[in-house]
Amino acid sequence: MKAQVLNMLRLKSRSVNLFLLLSIFFSLGLNASDESDDSRVNKCRWNLDSDGGISWIINEDKYPHSDHIEMSGKRVSIVLRYGVNQNQEFELNKSLIWPLLRTIPNNTHASLMRRFNWNPLNIVLANGKSLDNEKVERITLDGLLRVESFFTMGGKGKLKVIREYFPSVDKPALVELYRIINQEKNSVTVEIPSSLSVIETLRDEGVDGSYRLATAVNRNGSYHLAGGDTLLFTGYIAAYKMNDPIEKIDGEVEKQKRVELISFLKSNLELETPNDTINRMFAFSKIRACESIFETKGGPLHGPGGESYYAAIWANDQAEYVNPYFPFVGYAYGNESALNSFMHFSRFMNEEWKPIPSSIIAEGLDIWNGAGDRGDAAMIAYGASRYALASGKPDEADKLWPLIEWCLTYCNRNLNKEGVVLSDTDELENRFPSGDANLCTSSLYYDALLSAAYLCDNMGKPAVSKRYRKQAAILRESIEAYFGATVEGFDTYAYFKGNDVLRSWICIPLTVGINERADATIKALFSPRLWTENGLLTQAGSNTFWDRSTLYALRGVYTVGATKLATDYLNYYSKTRLLGEHVPYAIEAWPEGGQRHLSAESGLFGRVITEGLFGIRPTGFKSFIVTPRLPEEWDRMALRRVNAFDTSFDIEVKRLKNKWLEVTFIEGGKTRISKIKDGASLQCKF
Repeated sequence: MKAQVLNMLRLKSRSVNLFLLLSIFFSLGLNASDESDDSRVNKCRWNLDSDGGISWIINEDKYPHSDHIEMSGKRVSIVLRYGVNQNQEFELNKSLIWPLLRTIPNNTHASLMRRFNWNPLNIVLANGKSLDNEKVERITLDGLLRVESFFTMGGKGKLKVIREYFPSVDKPALVELYRIINQEKNSVTVEIPSSLSVIETLRDEGVDGSYRLATAVNRNGSYHLAGGDTLLFTGYIAAYKMNDPIEKIDGEVEKQKRVELISFLKSNLELETPNDTINRMFAFSKIRACESIFETKGGPLHGPGGESYYAAIWANDQAEYVNPYFPFVGYAYGNESALNSFMHFSRFMNEEWKPIPSSIIAEGLDIWNGAGDRGDAAMIAYGASRYALASGKPDEADKLWPLIEWCLTYCNRNLNKEGVVLSDTDELENRFPSGDANLCTSSLYYDALLSAAYLCDNMGKPAVSKRYRKQAAILRESIEAYFGATVEGFDTYAYFKGNDVLRSWICIPLTVGINERADATIKALFSPRLWTENGLLTQAGSNTFWDRSTLYALRGVYTVGATKLATDYLNYYSKTRLLGEHVPYAIEAWPEGGQRHLSAESGLFGRVITEGLFGIRPTGFKSFIVTPRLPEEWDRMALRRVNAFDTSFDIEVKRLKNKWLEVTFIEGGKTRISKIKDGASLQCKF
């Protein structure tokens, strides 16, 4: 039905009336509140669980179906390609990536990687016979993949089997925890053979020579299970350097560590709204954004993942997307990885004003700069200045300041005669045209100037602050003069000079508060030329979408005050990604990458909430502006245990009468209450 309506819309004029468009989308279920119609959630493949996870209940109209999910620990990442076949049996292929086991050539993609169909249940016997005729009942996701099934025992009797799959937090292993439950009255004999298989990789293919791959089951023997009894055992796949011992892994211990990490991430920066789907999507996004940090020889490095990008950092994924988000989550290891990434980039400052490389790879030992200057200096200055403010630590700001200053100077030196920043390409690396000066780079540079000015205010550099603010004001005028254009009938932006096709990145100015063309830009973004069932097309007329631009757009629409519109589409997006056909995280792109769960995109989702919905704009080590965008349908919202600005605090927003809001800050046992007009901003200082 949705596809039919969208196709009909595409046949209409490109300048479709926004009100008409939105009314059609509302009929498709784009409503801000889930509580008004819970049945819409039930129409999705997945359901919200009361304990914080999501579940796929297997019934006749829910299979066959397959999906994939990535999960990560400090020394391993796993991609599980799972599903239920036409016989209601569980199917699983396991892809394991070991970022610290480098292969030759030691480039961006040089992590040891293997795929396995190994299944420990194949060797288990019940009453002397293999388990067969599986019927999957339920699959659950909540930082782990949990599968509940029934098996027959040679055609007689049934055993319930619960499987849980997850990466070890700190070991190079995929852990598989199995529970066999006898729900029959009669006792059952279960036999688990001893199992340990070790393979050595080719010596000339590894940076450190051969590596050892081990598959093992940590429990073997014969066991009597009376009615109601449970037998627990662990399977695992791990990889090591030749001189490292193969560890015996206890699945229960590893599960406890994983559960504690998930619980910690969920409990900090907790979102409370009347919309359970958005709340849950936000909680899940913190998992994926924070788990993908690897303990490399170059220190902790956040990596995008996707079976391609590990033990490496990028100026966009890390510096621009996720690093400014980490201080809000309160995950110390995330903050450490952010600071470490900026220090790696700072190694490449130079007096010749050559561009900083786009990516630092191979655990910090090499670089990738294959697309030339992508506007990387603007990305780094933007992310580093926002991170420095939000972390609230003057000593970190002192460390970051030379990098921020260098990147801003680099951008200023690369202004063209019209006053916008030149670059070879943009973060899409020539997948789509970007000219010699693109809207993204100049917009990021604009915001970086403002953030750097705030930093200077707090670092005793008033003259520099004044200069940056003046440069920002001039740049804003230049952005309007150079990029402002009528494109496909919308008075929005040409992404580059001569661009006459709508691009999703026209949302960028909105995110940094440039609102001169906000109304027309919003209409263009949500017109049938760009908006699809999967979010924004990268370019009108293509079939390519990247979640990063959709998430930037949602944040930008909140920033300029189109609250109802932003919330309606945020709800739609959250339901699609969390409860639809490919779950539970934001994805990279389609068709490229097969909708991989790259981790920085989940950080961008988080920033839709912190910077968009709540409108938090760091202005100092202990100060920020908050512009809450409380939807009309909601009477309240809150962010609990925000950990930015070197403290921990709550923000509560409640609706009062006559378009007034009550904003409450709770920090260190102190409560401060303010009343503001809906849409107004409030300065907060601790």
